[in-house]
Order: sequence, then structure tokens, then C-alpha cells
Amino acid sequence: MTGERGAQNAVEFEERAALMLTLRQGGVRDLSVLRAIEATPREAFAPYRFRDLANRNLSLPIGCGQTMSRPVELARRLEALKTGRGHRVLEVGAGSGYGAAALAQLAREVVSLDRFETLAIEASRRLAVHGAANAKAIHADGLDPPVELGRFDRIIVQASVGAAPAALIQLLAPGGIMLFARRAHAMAGARAKERLIKLDLNEDGELRETDLGPCRLGSAIPGLARAL
Repeated sequence: MTGERGAQNAVEFEERAALMLTLRQGGVRDLSVLRAIEATPREAFAPYRFRDLANRNLSLPIGCGQTMSRPVELARRLEALKTGRGHRVLEVGAGSGYGAAALAQLAREVVSLDRFETLAIEASRRLAVHGAANAKAIHADGLDPPVELGRFDRIIVQASVGAAPAALIQLLAPGGIMLFARRAHAMAGARAKERLIKLDLNEDGELRETDLGPCRLGSAIPGLARAL
């Protein structure tokens, strides 16, 4: 039994090493982001039937019609967010909890919201098992979050929207950064194109927008749901 476990650990180590190489080949250069991904076992957040695929650069279904992003795509977004150890981070779209767990390696505190109650509960459980004491998942409408959550230094929307949600901008602290995907209008029958957008809020309250290029994220849906 011990030998089998040792062999399994060796396989997981090799797969994790291969994933880190994939991230570097994908252009991820921020060492803090690479370390955060390395310290967060994706297989612990993936559905059991897909755990053998967790360390591959694949998106994985997680229920309620949602998916875990490809690791390279998530790492690029985390790199663009420029999260520091003193930052308080709001994540819209908890999903499996994997993104929040990686962010917890980078930030002081992470609050992750999901409109699906079942996903929020499962993400909260996985974060607790993982030992991410500075991260929590909450069942809430990420496009209209409770104001009592307070201000955040960083906000990341793990979905695409038509425009930057005003309710989220209100929660962004001066000097903060918000990252989201913007849907562009598409021809009938064609898939809408998405662009990754970074908003910087300066100390004078002025917003500066930067287009970081194409991305692929599912559309954000307002409101609350228990399950799909």
C-alpha cells in the first residue's frame, strides 16, 4: 500500500512539474504567480472523475454549467492582477474554489462570490480542506455584491460582461485594479469575441482602461441560484 502511494505521489509530482513548464511556455513569468499555482493542487478542486486530467492545460466541467479555466489562462489573469501580500481581493465566480485558493497564496484576504449556492458551498469546503484560512466563498450575486463587504484592492471577474459593473467599481479602493472580460457585439450565429480588460483606479478617482487582448470566459449571469 505504501509503495502504491509512493508511486502515485511520484506521478502527481511529474504531472505538476509538466504543468509548471506549460505555464512558462505559455508566457507566464511572474514568479509569485508560478509559486501560487505550484502550491495549489488543482486535483483537490476538480471533480473526482476528472482528477486524472487536473494537471493538464485543459478546462474542466464542474457542474451548474460552469468550468474550471485552463491553468495557463488563469495564471495570465492572476499575473495581470498584480496582487501583493497586503491586498484584499474580491473574486466574482468562485467556481470550484481553485482560483480563490491560488489567490490566497498571493493576497492578505480573498472573498470569492458565486451565484450558485451549490458551487459556493463546495468551494468553501474545498478551501477549508486545503487550509486556505484567508479565503472564503460566499453565495452572492457577484454583479451586485453586498456593500457590507467593504472595499477591495483587487477585483477579478472570472466571466465576461458587456461593461464594467458599476456596483463592483464602487467597491474598488483608490489605487486598485479590476480585471474582467468584455463581450464585443457579434454577427448573428457567431460567437461573441471577448477582450480581457484591466481597470486602474488612481488616487484621484479616475479610471484608466487597458485592453490586454483576447480571452475566453463564460458570460456572467446576474441574480442568485441554488443549482442549475
